Amino acid sequence: MTFPQTRPRRLRRHPALRRMVRETSLATDDFVYPMFITDGTGIRNPVSSMPEVFQFSIDQALIEIDEVAALGIPMIDLFGVPREKDLTGEIATAEDNLIARAVTAIKKRFPELLVMTDVCLCEWLQHGHCGLVQGEEIINDETLPVLARMAVSHARAGADMVSPSDMMDGRVAAIRKALDEQGQPHTPIMAYSAKFASAFYGPFREAAAGAPQFGDRASYQMDFGNPREAVREALLDVAEAADIVMVKPALPCLDIIYRVRQETRIPVAAYNVSGEYAMIWAAANNDWLDLERCMMESLMAIKRAGADIILTYFAKRAARLLRAY
Repeated sequence: MTFPQTRPRRLRRHPALRRMVRETSLATDDFVYPMFITDGTGIRNPVSSMPEVFQFSIDQALIEIDEVAALGIPMIDLFGVPREKDLTGEIATAEDNLIARAVTAIKKRFPELLVMTDVCLCEWLQHGHCGLVQGEEIINDETLPVLARMAVSHARAGADMVSPSDMMDGRVAAIRKALDEQGQPHTPIMAYSAKFASAFYGPFREAAAGAPQFGDRASYQMDFGNPREAVREALLDVAEAADIVMVKPALPCLDIIYRVRQETRIPVAAYNVSGEYAMIWAAANNDWLDLERCMMESLMAIKRAGADIILTYFAKRAARLLRAY
């Protein structure tokens, strides 16, 4: 039966009815809020390319997390911005490293909040690459035990989840083995499984002070034209005992999120990255777009594509808006 008997607009006439028949919904429980942690005290440095995003010292992070917890956001993700860097990863793996200290302080104040930690060396190594370097080659196998020690230090400090973002081959298995052997068998792994070598990470490199000092990351992050490889990477991480797989970036990779969702049977996360965030803010600041409508449409698109979990700098703003509905 067709028009005039069939009229899809009948279900759009009333706001309550539109809400009832909505096929995809956002909830605050979908969000993970990324945070940048730096050394010192009393530090709340604004990130110039990312409005409302800051580098926090641990004491200031606790103040920020008061609002995060009050909004009901279930998880934060911690990225380290250390003052000192080295070439071996020793600073990143020390038992009292910056992120381990932050985790301990946060879990003491907010025991019910889930704390995830980034496991990658780009912020900790002087050259800004995600693995150890030999000459100008990023070496894979030698990097794995360093990442594993880093993950163990975070778990021992109380991290609820670790999230390797380095894209080294075999790192999920290495981290899982180390966690199990060091008495942390219940710590889950959210793997950056399909992480593309994207231009959308630019503002993050300012926030994390981790831009590579030579070359680029194309030898370990993925080529943007390879959807089948993305699925393969996700399935490899599942085979290595990842508990959650992630696609990054999100908006340029909605098709990848969908493919990974269809091919895997574990939760899928997507990272609504710094460049996606900065673009919406820049357009809104020029009165070209409505900030909150574009924010919610973007997050809804990521959820609609198949993401169960969304890492987003919009988490607080979106949570406030969802409360107002």
